[in-house]
Amino acid sequence: MIDAPALTPAQLAPPAIVAPAPREVSFGLVAGTLPAGTRRVIVRIGEQVLADRPLRGRRFSLRVELPRREVAVRVTAVTAAGARSSSLVPQVVGLPGAARPRAVAAPRLDPALGRRVRELTRAFPGTSGVYVQDLASGRGAAWNARARFPAASTLKLAIAVAVLRLEPGKPAARSGVESLLQQMLVHSDNEAANQLLDRIGGSWRVDETLRALDLRDSLMFGGYEVSDRRVPAAALTPAGALAPIPIRLETSPSFGAGKYTSAWDLGRLARSVYLAASGRGPLPRLGVSAAEARHLLWLLAHVSDDRKLGRFLGGAASMLHKAGWLPTVRHDSGLVVWRGGVFVASVLTWNPRGVGAAADVLAGRVARSALDAFR
Repeated sequence: MIDAPALTPAQLAPPAIVAPAPREVSFGLVAGTLPAGTRRVIVRIGEQVLADRPLRGRRFSLRVELPRREVAVRVTAVTAAGARSSSLVPQVVGLPGAARPRAVAAPRLDPALGRRVRELTRAFPGTSGVYVQDLASGRGAAWNARARFPAASTLKLAIAVAVLRLEPGKPAARSGVESLLQQMLVHSDNEAANQLLDRIGGSWRVDETLRALDLRDSLMFGGYEVSDRRVPAAALTPAGALAPIPIRLETSPSFGAGKYTSAWDLGRLARSVYLAASGRGPLPRLGVSAAEARHLLWLLAHVSDDRKLGRFLGGAASMLHKAGWLPTVRHDSGLVVWRGGVFVASVLTWNPRGVGAAADVLAGRVARSALDAFR
């Protein structure tokens, strides 16, 4: 019997990778199918080897810890004879495996964090609304979370969710839809937001999505004004169990007709996108796939405004968020991902005489206090 010649790297088919995918976040799952004859699979980021495993069969699925930044993941197949072939997956934002979406625990008050949030909001010169919740334990705190504030650009995340509900699949790279989503979310471009609203048939589509998610304190109310001006960027219960996070209206800003939202609504919107990244929560039933949700989180990870929620986090956490501002308001809302998990944070502020750096400092201190509590 004549032995078959060994396959050379040029002849060995490259691995077919199903996870991670380009232009998505990843919590460390690497999976796919390897060419016939593969005996080892190697996963690398640059020169760093994250996994080197023996293989039986052609399919593989393993978990690695990716850096908390955008990376290119290389998967290499190695045969018994030493032949190799590789596939490279670019534009992946790595997130800790401990933060991967699971079922969210019921919200329950962290009394110490609740006192700290109240202390911070009392010191703010204006009206504020806060909601924070650890998405693994359910622990969290809130203040004035049902108050309605002028929404500014925070509802651009709701526009993106409505677009993904109606578009077939994850937007193609460099497509018109992806370009508009990136301009709207990463650069907060009003014209891009208006074009996406036109594409889906108007702001009523966004309001319908908000109602489907039971977000009753938010209203899209038409498009965005476009101009050439650039704006710079409780105690324990008797039984000892923790009480629910108090979702109350304490005091409301006074403003006319227009877009509005609340810290409670924005927190649940961010939580819904997070859960959808693993096919959980309400969004998959509304037509948003896991790949679309991971792509949306990838876009939010590229928002460069780190002077609000991220102000005092340094390198301790990654932000996936959307801010908004007007002369009288400054808001920030999204997901704070650290090596031990993830929490949602929404901080809304208003002052009829105008808001300044104090609003950003409040958001930063709330996020830092929540991180310290949840760690």
